[in-house]
Amino acid sequence: MPKMRVGAGSVLIPLLLLACRAFADEPVGTDAGSSAKSVAESPLLVTDREKLTQAFETSAADATKKIEADSKSVDAFSRRGDAHFFLARFDKAVADYSAMSKLDESLVNSHWRRGIALFYAEQFKEAAAQFESYHMFDQVDRENGIWRYLSQHKAYGQKKAREGLLKYEKDDREPFPSVYKLFAGTMNPQQILDAIDKAEISKDEREKRLFYAHLYIGLNHSVEGDDAAAQRHLRLSTLNTWGPRAGYGPSYMWHVGRLHEELLRAKLAAKK
Repeated sequence: MPKMRVGAGSVLIPLLLLACRAFADEPVGTDAGSSAKSVAESPLLVTDREKLTQAFETSAADATKKIEADSKSVDAFSRRGDAHFFLARFDKAVADYSAMSKLDESLVNSHWRRGIALFYAEQFKEAAAQFESYHMFDQVDRENGIWRYLSQHKAYGQKKAREGLLKYEKDDREPFPSVYKLFAGTMNPQQILDAIDKAEISKDEREKRLFYAHLYIGLNHSVEGDDAAAQRHLRLSTLNTWGPRAGYGPSYMWHVGRLHEELLRAKLAAKK
């Protein structure tokens, strides 16, 4: 996804760096090193989770005060929507992101954060429609097509989602084209990871590709109903330090992986 627009949570993004100290020396690029015990535990330290929660609670409260003083502040709704999303208050995030679009019609098509919030609020048809609208705004960003596929998969099933994969004429950055092939059924997760391992790229670029690969491999496993595999990959995307360092859109996506991993870990624990 592109860099965020109005009120993109620029105050919140540096707070992500608090989590970097929590990352263990667990290997990234394969989930073979994840023991049963480590997978059952949060990839972040308790203290760092508490600091993030407090920071987002404070941001939400501050934004609420600004909204009470100026009910037409798009920036305040944006900041509060981000805080609500990061706190897993998905319905409230949808409400704030929707308020932004009502106040600024230029955001109606481009508001991909609203689409992701709709997905996690389990409003899958509405989420798919938001990503369809975004395609009219940007016909190159294949990450948008990935989210449309995930939303359609949940709303209508894999067959229809594959039939509805958006068409892209221009190349996008890896690993998004490869993830698209995963959704189409012409590539598997290990092939994506092997390609990243063999690519002649910088260490930073490799970490970036691994972050997105594990994130979207994990989300694909999730919509297909394999919670255990999904949680393993989302754990690795959370442990990857590139996302929170990158800022803006990547940091938001890092939170997506963090939140989804937490939801799946709790779900799997409840089954035991």
